Amino acid sequence: MAAQHIREDARSDSSPAVTERAAAAVNRALFDRTGLVQGRYGLAGAPETGVKVFGRMWSAPVVVGPHPDRVRPERERAAVRASAAAGLPAVVTTAPWSADPVGGDVPLWLDITAVPDRRAAHELAGRAQDAGFGALTLRLAPDPGPRPPVDWSALPLLRAETSLPLLIAGTDTAQDALRAIEAGADGVVTSALRELPAIADAVAGGGLVLLSGGIRRGADILVALASGADAVVLRPTARDGVPTDAVGGDEAADRSTDSVPDLSDLQGLVREFARAMEFTGAGSVTDLGREVIRVGAAPAEPAPAPTMPEELRRTDLHSALSDPVLDTMNFLNEITFRYPDAISFAPGRPYDGFFDTEQIFTHARRYLDHLADQGRTPQEIRTALYQYGPTAGMIREIIAESLMADEGIDVPAESLVVTLGAQEAMLLALRALIGGPDDVLLVSSPCYVGIIGAARLLDIEVHPVEEREDGLACADVEAAIRELRARGKRPRVLYVLPDHANPSGNTLDLRTRTDLLRTAARHGLLILEDSPYRMVSPGPRLPTLKALDRARTVVHLGSFSKTVFPGARVGYVVADQPVADGVGGSTLLAAELAKIKSMITVNTPSLSQATVAGALLAARGRVSEMNSEAAAYYGEAMRSVLQRLDSCLPADRRAELGVRWNEPAGGFFLSVQVPFRADEAALSRSAQEFGVIWTPMEHFHPLGGGRNGIRLSISYLTPAEIQEGIARLTRFIEAECAAHERSEK
Repeated sequence: MAAQHIREDARSDSSPAVTERAAAAVNRALFDRTGLVQGRYGLAGAPETGVKVFGRMWSAPVVVGPHPDRVRPERERAAVRASAAAGLPAVVTTAPWSADPVGGDVPLWLDITAVPDRRAAHELAGRAQDAGFGALTLRLAPDPGPRPPVDWSALPLLRAETSLPLLIAGTDTAQDALRAIEAGADGVVTSALRELPAIADAVAGGGLVLLSGGIRRGADILVALASGADAVVLRPTARDGVPTDAVGGDEAADRSTDSVPDLSDLQGLVREFARAMEFTGAGSVTDLGREVIRVGAAPAEPAPAPTMPEELRRTDLHSALSDPVLDTMNFLNEITFRYPDAISFAPGRPYDGFFDTEQIFTHARRYLDHLADQGRTPQEIRTALYQYGPTAGMIREIIAESLMADEGIDVPAESLVVTLGAQEAMLLALRALIGGPDDVLLVSSPCYVGIIGAARLLDIEVHPVEEREDGLACADVEAAIRELRARGKRPRVLYVLPDHANPSGNTLDLRTRTDLLRTAARHGLLILEDSPYRMVSPGPRLPTLKALDRARTVVHLGSFSKTVFPGARVGYVVADQPVADGVGGSTLLAAELAKIKSMITVNTPSLSQATVAGALLAARGRVSEMNSEAAAYYGEAMRSVLQRLDSCLPADRRAELGVRWNEPAGGFFLSVQVPFRADEAALSRSAQEFGVIWTPMEHFHPLGGGRNGIRLSISYLTPAEIQEGIARLTRFIEAECAAHERSEK
């Protein structure tokens, strides 16, 4: 009874059960692409979810749908009891018990699937009215398979025999819906969310419009109503003790699509619907219009792709392009774009309120003046800005002086390479240092996705060293080295973020830093140190690993993206390790990295380098002083987030729920541990239904893990957004914990 385009998706089996399952899957995909527009949040009083239909009050615009099981009618009774407890109507089938007197206040409807002649219609209608049913639904099934056909000829037969409200199910086009209403039906049931706005326009108040299929959450109910439905029909599932024949034939198929709700908590579903209404600012169901949904529920069909001489296959491309880690940033950007009204704790970027557009010109001018003071001619200055410039960078001396002034890192300018952010520095270092298939990159895990992605693209084996609650432990690094060597592998490089790590927020203490350097020197291991959050964190700083390095075991990565401004895309790598040429001579590792860079990006843009250099010159190399105000701001933001979390989830409540978090003293990130799976599906629910975005920690675990972790970034939010955002996050966590607890029973 699904629309034609849905029937074509189920070519292998045209039975009603399969076409309904296909329609539900199509609807589910559309629901997942549809977001809610935030209204005035926190209106006085709770939203009114109740509706009056056919003279009866319902607690919400929801009907528990039919589920035939003639062998085990007790399962249908279970669905009726669940609906009665929630104050919702239920549709029952023509199983023998269903036509018995039902009594009570439960607003039962009768689902009819066969009306062979007028005599049968008369008998069926009479029994239904005598039994006290509130309405009838006639299911059109012109090609039902083994059952008798039910087509349009059944409608006038039944309409002539009963005064009960009559709804026609299977009207999945506007033309069919209008035909049903004009023939005397009091409403229609469609399984086509894509066609719902057109169907509602065609009916135009002449009868009810109900949507069946794909509804799983309270926000889905709101989207259906905003698209034109008066109510939705839920299908029971095997989880409710009710068979799954009507949505796909078996329990495994039902669970695999996860496109139907759990009827064991219909009242919880109604509460979710109320929260979705509250998010949009709707005070009652009648306030819901198409303006509250951002992505249309009936998007246009995609244009046909142009023909190509030969189709590219994913298997023909590099295997890393199939790795989920490369989709991480795209997924987060998509979620943010889809729900622009949500408060986002996802982006790990600086707060741009500290940036002034005019500073770009001021910084660049200061660097040009610096070149003039050094005796450069106007032509040389013009060339410095307009031409490619040296591959290793034209501001290495200025960066080296800044590192000495601010970090105590004493290295010659020749040991630096200026890069396109720290990401290019990672790529250069890995390409140079990992020489063969037996060389392995160790990473502290959870780990920044950029290093994982770079390793995947370079076909480098990654071996995670799991962090403990307080960060990386040297004993675990030693164990990883022994394990790899036992396998005939060569542990070559360890990537680590010692300060306010992304994503965990952990910081290595001084003892761990010195022990790590000794471990690396003892095993011939190089450390790739990445520390972009030092200068945007308040309070005293521990020395970098490079500042403590006496054996040249540390390759230090740096970036000005968090300090000067991200758009410059200027980073650097300190690689002062000597590289023997085999004939008695040597070069610095930095020179080898510059060779690789010359084949990738040629050089870092001169104008970006000039802007960064001007900022460093203005601060006399003291990036810490230049960022003191920003560091204080981020520190206060971190404290605000932690205080708000503690206020919304006090110690006894979070212990009861099984929720905990760490408390970083700086940086942009902290991690929250929850008892439920915090994956991309949960993030979508959080964004759509609660208006808050975060990052799943499982994105940061190279070989799996982090399934119960949430990363929060504090850097890009105002104090007011933090207060409201954590309140929304708390509501999401409470709801997910409750759902998880129900599923465990």
